[in-house]
Amino acid sequence: MARLKSNSSNAALIASGRRMVFRGLVFAGVLSAFINLLQLLVPLYMLQVHDRVLNSRSMDTLAMLTVLAVGGIVLYGVLEFIRSTTMLTMGAQFVRQLNLPLIEASLRVSLQDGSSKASQSLRDVSEMRSFFASGAAGAPLEAAWSPIFMLALTALHPLYGIVALVSAVAIVSMSVIGDLVSKSLLRDSSAAQVEVLASVGSSLRQAEAIDAMGMLPALGRHWQAGQNHADHTFDMGMRRNKMISAASKSIRYGMQVAALAIGAILVVQSLVTPGTMMAASILMARTLQPFDSIIENWRQWRAAASSWSRIKGLLDTDGVEREFNPLPAPEGDLVVEKLVYAVPGSASPLIKALDFTLSPGEVLGVIGPSATGKSTLTRLLVGTLKPTSGGAFLGGHNVHTWERRSFGKAVGYLPQAVSLLDGSIRENISRLNDDDPAAVIAAARQAGVHDMIGRLPLGYDTQTGDSRLTLSGGQKQRIGIARAIYGKPRLVVMDEPNANLDTEGEQALVRTIARLKADGAIVVIIAHRSALLQTADKLLLLKPDHSWQFGSAAAVSAIMGAGEERVVLLENRA
Repeated sequence: MARLKSNSSNAALIASGRRMVFRGLVFAGVLSAFINLLQLLVPLYMLQVHDRVLNSRSMDTLAMLTVLAVGGIVLYGVLEFIRSTTMLTMGAQFVRQLNLPLIEASLRVSLQDGSSKASQSLRDVSEMRSFFASGAAGAPLEAAWSPIFMLALTALHPLYGIVALVSAVAIVSMSVIGDLVSKSLLRDSSAAQVEVLASVGSSLRQAEAIDAMGMLPALGRHWQAGQNHADHTFDMGMRRNKMISAASKSIRYGMQVAALAIGAILVVQSLVTPGTMMAASILMARTLQPFDSIIENWRQWRAAASSWSRIKGLLDTDGVEREFNPLPAPEGDLVVEKLVYAVPGSASPLIKALDFTLSPGEVLGVIGPSATGKSTLTRLLVGTLKPTSGGAFLGGHNVHTWERRSFGKAVGYLPQAVSLLDGSIRENISRLNDDDPAAVIAAARQAGVHDMIGRLPLGYDTQTGDSRLTLSGGQKQRIGIARAIYGKPRLVVMDEPNANLDTEGEQALVRTIARLKADGAIVVIIAHRSALLQTADKLLLLKPDHSWQFGSAAAVSAIMGAGEERVVLLENRA
């Protein structure tokens, strides 16, 4: 079976993005050559008017020169528009090419370590688009063709060319110095700002607890401390940058004065015409302006480099090797074989050599004290965690390496912390699919929430998410159950599905499990209440020492009512 390795695919994506940007910059650079040549029209026009028209008083010559200049300026505008559009298109393609892989990479990183920083890269890609659309991205293209103007200045008189060259070297040197003195500060500021934003975003998801327990002042001080550090390093870096920028502008204006002074001396000595002095002043300003612009926009370049570094780092994270081709609906047992999982960095496995088999139509209840790996087991069974060794196999296929789209059609999952996506209740139950509205209602009826949804303001079209209708924990959980059983999955895994349910909701859940069992689904539930455990055909007990016991439903009542040492119906494993 063909496989696709995520980090290899992303490496190819990064290379493709670089080629796309390179091609776009080459095309924009070629346009810049013609644009810069056309920018010679104004100083040449001034030179000819001053030295030829004013001396000859020929209106025909003035008219011809003006027509040529206006035509060149129009062509300049057209080419400038094409170049700007090229940069905009390049930025748009950059976003389109990277958005989905970044979302996938963000999800992968969040699954691996729960980090909320991954979402920063989604902002980074938008910032990269803004960078391409801004004038900052095109400044080096302008500077690359500055030698055209230096040659023109040299043609007027070698001293003009020397002044322009010395000025350009001085401004570039100031740019390098500015980068050296501010680079580390701006990098630290950017990293600190990312930390602050991630912290704020994470905390705001707990807004009710923060408000109820009066935690805002303390959190405000915590956030402010991080923000103050980011602001302090940013201010120091920008002050140094501004100092270098001011010095660069002073050099540019000073060199323009020098060009005028040298021009005056050359005119007095009759070495050049008066028109060359005016033309040289304009050419000098145009020669140095791109270098000055680079310094002025250096922060945007630095920010873009940091954004690209974070994007590349996220895409370079080790991916999950999974099946590339979709698999058919599974048939057969769920087999957990020598399953071992150790938390990264931990020497002791949380789940150790776990073995059990469930057949279609069987219900497994998982019990045990806190921190024994019950929720971890559910994540292993639905393939979001990679086992340290061994594996879980549904219908003979590894649940971790299974192609995700086809796997999702075969599996339903209710995590311990239920949250709904932004969108309607219909979209949440259908997992954002609009292909079968009847299946949404069928899932809601089976989960016993059809009547509850009907009492909401807009029924199935009621919107959920931020700033939308606030649902209770029990309502969210019941909608989450409907989502888990949507499409008649062959494996349903639910982590404490009755944690927020009232008696009516729990009874509906018991009926849902019975219906799933009758339909031949394999059901795994983590529960602490006997009502759900009584639906189980088999039982898995996870112990604090990471050993485990697996047995038939006949042992359920004994487990609930007797000490562990008296349970003899279970098969002991370590």
